[in-house]
Amino acid sequence: MKKLIIAALVSGLILFIWQFISFAIVNIHSDTQQYSPNQDKILEFLDENLEEGFYFLPNAAPGENEMEAMEEAMGKPWAQVYFHKEMTNTMGFNLIRGFLIDIIAGGLMAWILLKMGNPSFQTALFSSLAVGIIGYLNFPYLNSIWYETPTKMDLVDAVMSWGLVGLWLGWWLRK
Repeated sequence: MKKLIIAALVSGLILFIWQFISFAIVNIHSDTQQYSPNQDKILEFLDENLEEGFYFLPNAAPGENEMEAMEEAMGKPWAQVYFHKEMTNTMGFNLIRGFLIDIIAGGLMAWILLKMGNPSFQTALFSSLAVGIIGYLNFPYLNSIWYETPTKMDLVDAVMSWGLVGLWLGWWLRK
């Protein structure tokens, strides 16, 4: 149990540090957070016209034929909007939640590896990479198929973070 707890804590710390490097230091996700010189006008318009929520525009009104609406929208602009009425500063709480999720994810990876008996270094490394790539394929990449979002840097995050976790677990679990 002690080995699993240490594996989870250190793996969580590795994931958390990589996320900090990726988003705060190197900012490899800048293409998903672009600046618009019209942001004040856009936000004012959205605030006057939307309730808080997540929108896909254009979309069929309730009761309308979705296929007809899609056909009518072909060749025209479209957007996804994640709209909030008020920005809040919950950085501390979000960091704590993120770190706890990282510990849980690292602990689950370690638990899987420990269920294999005595996995080799290579098994720990490649299994961790596989988990990272599965996570990437299942959410960021799948969304990019439908919503044309950039995901190359999400793949970099998956490989780097879970590769580092795999290196750690390959060493630690073999002790």
